[in-house]
Amino acid sequence: MVVVASAVAALAAVAGTVVVLGDSGDGGDGRDADRAGSAVSRGPAAPSPSGSPLVLPSGPPAAAPTTWPSAAASRGEGRAARLYLHPESQVRDWVRANPGDGRRAVIESRIADRPAAVWFAEYAPETITSRVRAVTSGAAAQGRVPVLVPYAIPDRDCGGASQGGAPDVEAYGDWIERFAAGLGSGEVVVILEPDSIAQTDCLSADRRADRFAALARAGRVLKAANPRARVYYDAGHSHWHAPARQAALLKQAGAASAASAGIFSNVSNFRTTADEIAYDRQVLDALGGPAGLGAVVDTSRNGNGPPADGRWCDPDGRRIGRAPTLDTGEARIDAYLWVKLPGESDGCKGAAGTFSPAYAYELAR
Repeated sequence: MVVVASAVAALAAVAGTVVVLGDSGDGGDGRDADRAGSAVSRGPAAPSPSGSPLVLPSGPPAAAPTTWPSAAASRGEGRAARLYLHPESQVRDWVRANPGDGRRAVIESRIADRPAAVWFAEYAPETITSRVRAVTSGAAAQGRVPVLVPYAIPDRDCGGASQGGAPDVEAYGDWIERFAAGLGSGEVVVILEPDSIAQTDCLSADRRADRFAALARAGRVLKAANPRARVYYDAGHSHWHAPARQAALLKQAGAASAASAGIFSNVSNFRTTADEIAYDRQVLDALGGPAGLGAVVDTSRNGNGPPADGRWCDPDGRRIGRAPTLDTGEARIDAYLWVKLPGESDGCKGAAGTFSPAYAYELAR
């Protein structure tokens, strides 16, 4: 599996693992200090610095049975979909390697056996199609829905700790076309470029316009390549921009177009699900667009809400949130997803981007 979160920070390579960490504070850009990043685990389509192809282990991975919410069903899309659990991740590696550890059962059942997003943070055009296809074909073979995160927008993290991505918008356009070529024809959720819309204050007007145009084009390309792809756009989180402002930015980036399924929020953050639901509905109301646009909330670490002191780096006292599902029972909320994988450190309870069993156990117990 490949997972990296947004809001993010340091992009580093660690023995085949790509890591993205959270910003160290507000930094004057409107982000609050509790935003955190995450890591990308090794894997086929992982943002692995080596770009090596994925080799799937034998045996079917577990998955959470779910159904699409009514908003999606009204568009004639799948009603009995199940999320795909990628068989490779740091947490699953740890579980396999530590059968006698007293924390193993809790970590395995509450984190490792739950589906999470697969991140593609490495700009490697020559391998991106095959890496995406490895995940989507594995999911299709099991009749399950993968969650993919393309993360290669130019000027990523505004040159901060998570800097990287494609060298320019033209190169990004080529990369996203190659990414789209691996989507296949099955149902797939795409979390398009975390932080790419909420975090644009650092860009000049021209570069901001270029980014929004690139994101709007990306949505069209992804949807054209696979009409069953559900493309969601970055809405930040409930403690960042006001809903009306975020909606105005989203509209410029194509989130109100026919290619869009809606918005996502709280990636790698700790905001409560209730706060995100209220915020996302306000953003959607202000956004307009096609009927049926919905929202996705990252619930991977928000079980106790945000820390009172605003700490973003592996804060104490946090818990995993609601299990990943495509059936939330909430109007206009299409899914609760684990976009950041719990237990992969922000850099304080372990090396940045690496799996910390102590942190995972703290979150899961």
